[in-house]
Amino acid sequence: MTSPLPGPAPADAPAPLAGYTVAVTAARRREELGALLDRRGARVVYAPAIRIVPLADDAELVAATEDVLSAPVDLVVATTGVGFRGWLEAADAWDLPLVEHLRTARVLARGPKARGAIRGGGLVDAWSPASESSAEVLEHLLSGAEGPMAGRRVAVQLHGDPLPDFVEALRATGAEVLTVPVYRWVLPEDVAPLRRLVGTVVARGVDAVAFTSAPAAASLLSVAEELGLREELVAALRDGVLPVAVGPVTAGPLEAAGVTTVQPERSRLGALAREVVARLPERDPVLRVGRTDLQVRGHAAVVDGRLVELAPGSMAVLRALAARPGAVVATADLVRVLPGGGDGQAVEMAVTRLRAALGPGLVETVVERGYRLGG
Repeated sequence: MTSPLPGPAPADAPAPLAGYTVAVTAARRREELGALLDRRGARVVYAPAIRIVPLADDAELVAATEDVLSAPVDLVVATTGVGFRGWLEAADAWDLPLVEHLRTARVLARGPKARGAIRGGGLVDAWSPASESSAEVLEHLLSGAEGPMAGRRVAVQLHGDPLPDFVEALRATGAEVLTVPVYRWVLPEDVAPLRRLVGTVVARGVDAVAFTSAPAAASLLSVAEELGLREELVAALRDGVLPVAVGPVTAGPLEAAGVTTVQPERSRLGALAREVVARLPERDPVLRVGRTDLQVRGHAAVVDGRLVELAPGSMAVLRALAARPGAVVATADLVRVLPGGGDGQAVEMAVTRLRAALGPGLVETVVERGYRLGG
């Protein structure tokens, strides 16, 4: 009899992400996120989806800063710590009196990092939302909490994403909104890893993709569009590959494409890694096959607490059998799941290797019908 086995994993079980492959799309702090996942046993694939245009080289920021300086500002929205700090530092390098100019404005911080940058720059933060979300900042402004918006000058520090809904909602109130693109996201100089990731996701060659910024999510979708694989990418992220976003802003482009993401309660890298740990293994139940505990993970199986890495063909056969525990899976159906195709002989070879790796009794042959998990 084969059935799901409830309860926690044994204390000596492999690392929680052992046997899984997770793709990291981050450019900044990608090593930090990768290390968090690697320490939990994951195989990490790096495919930076974006790069940052250096502040000192960005003429657009100079023009936006001069626009802010052209008249008094009533409200400032700081969306990111690194961005707001970079804006102040760049203005100082260009001998533009930005800090002095903003002292009379009420400065709102989207989160604690932005708040720290405001204080570090010698300014005073007036308010920040508990949710650390741009949506709550907008709700605060539209509620009248900062007074009527009509005719007021509002500077919004952007974080790569142009925030069109945020900006247009403020302009609809009659406010003069000045957007400040402190840094801009563009495609990486080497797009090849990102293109490979698109193909890998479509082929379900990774188990999860971690996103730490909205531009990275939008970039992956854009590259998939260029390759003619957008629909296939979206389908894979809906079924098979787990999309994990650090927060709702990051998830925006994916949600708009019809992809439901999972997100941690707090928008932090550590919380993101913990979310991957919580979500990936729970998708793969521990099965009781005879007297053996079996869990089928991304590219490996856990057999009685022992991690067993398998060749792609054997892994595909095991996954198909585990999807219907105890039921006979026809040889023809197993042929269809073999990577690169094959025939009945290829299935038989994959099963032979599977038995050698997992031990006897787990995979049974049902003569002239196919195979099943048994024991």
